Amino acid sequence: MVIVSEGYKFIGAALVLALIFGAFVHLYAALPFVVLACYFAYFFRSPARTIVADEHHILSPADGTVTEISSVGVDDFVGEPCNKVVIFMSVFNVHVNRSPIDGEIKLQKYYCGRFRPAYKDEVGFENEHHLIGIDRGDLRITVKQIAGILARRIVSWVTLDDRMEQGDIYGMIRFGSCLEIVMPERAQILVQEGEKVQGGRTVLGRLEGV
Repeated sequence: MVIVSEGYKFIGAALVLALIFGAFVHLYAALPFVVLACYFAYFFRSPARTIVADEHHILSPADGTVTEISSVGVDDFVGEPCNKVVIFMSVFNVHVNRSPIDGEIKLQKYYCGRFRPAYKDEVGFENEHHLIGIDRGDLRITVKQIAGILARRIVSWVTLDDRMEQGDIYGMIRFGSCLEIVMPERAQILVQEGEKVQGGRTVLGRLEGV
């Protein structure tokens, strides 16, 4: 289990407050900040996972619950009719995001916007979000990290032309949020709405004849 670097300042701040309140107020006054530090360590965790790479599979980019599967027509980047899968991440899910396929980042856009609850239907358009398009040559997909009412910071550790392997960690969102993945209709969807998924493990879609 690894704690990503984004979490260190939150854990450290909570522990400093615990020391101050414990020393100058009361020992019990430090307890809420100790609990908060433990939660931050839990939230910013990045558990080690064995990624089973498969060119026929499109993996989940995040842990969470599938809240929507819908047709979106022809996507500009993907260039063919697509389906969209939306994954909602609660504040208790692992929040690091992983690449669903091998490929290079050929599209990257950051949109400023609102901070509505991440489960609302319109958040993919209205809320602050970060979009990347991944090109494998024979396959293109997009993944959108969407900020929510608590998730006011989208973190990305990649940029244009970076190459990612399937399952590579490329970013995260804090705290509580959702992701949208757009994939070609020719990929068979293997999950259902309401299903729990794991980043880098759950197969969202399967391609035949690749």
